[in-house]
Amino acid sequence: MADQPSMSREVLLARTLVEMGDTLTDDFDVVELLNLLVCRCVDVLGVTAAGLMLAVPHGNLRSVASSNEALRKVELFELQAEEGPCLDCYRTGELVTGQDLAVDRARWPQFAPVALEAGYGFAHGIPMRSRGHVIGALNLFRTDNSSSDEFDVIAGQAMADMATIAILQQRAVAEAQLLNEQLNFALNNRILIEQAKGVVAARLGIDLEHAFSRLCDHAHEKNLGIASVAGNVVDGTLLADGFEATPGSTPPAAP
Repeated sequence: MADQPSMSREVLLARTLVEMGDTLTDDFDVVELLNLLVCRCVDVLGVTAAGLMLAVPHGNLRSVASSNEALRKVELFELQAEEGPCLDCYRTGELVTGQDLAVDRARWPQFAPVALEAGYGFAHGIPMRSRGHVIGALNLFRTDNSSSDEFDVIAGQAMADMATIAILQQRAVAEAQLLNEQLNFALNNRILIEQAKGVVAARLGIDLEHAFSRLCDHAHEKNLGIASVAGNVVDGTLLADGFEATPGSTPPAAP
């Protein structure tokens, strides 16, 4: 899109949001979306480079997308030094705008010289947040002192918000799928145990409660899971005839 100078920034932003929205399918690639985001930030906002960091489950930030290799190295140092626009933005949940790295070296004494050496003189940070929950931040860098206007701030936040929604949506879907898999696994295990109780009860001529007790005793003795033992009984690899009750054992309540 950068090769269309006659296109207004407003139109370019609208097209970018549509393009990002088109990626939000059931099987969309979040890495592809984030790479699209940083590239379009360069096109729409006129910044020199853009990068994006996301928080992993334990809260630490990771660099996940950069518009060029030079910025990727700068962001890796930012994480190592634990200071910089993205870190501040993530920690506070607030915009970091127009930081002159040559003038404001005291704010980021380790990070500023590295960014300046890479050719970046001005830094901005945009939080990726939803309902007060910050999941990362968008880094924007310029080589010159051209300041961001109101459009840049609004447009940058809009693109960051779009990516945030996509990421949270993907996480929600993944969590729902995991929960569904866990429920199915639990249900299948319950069915196996019920079947195994019936096999043991019929083979040994005991009631279901005591059959379950034999299954539990065997699982404990062999240091196995009750579902694993049940599965072996059902498929015939473990014969119920050989089950012996552990002396002094008390039959547990059936599940």
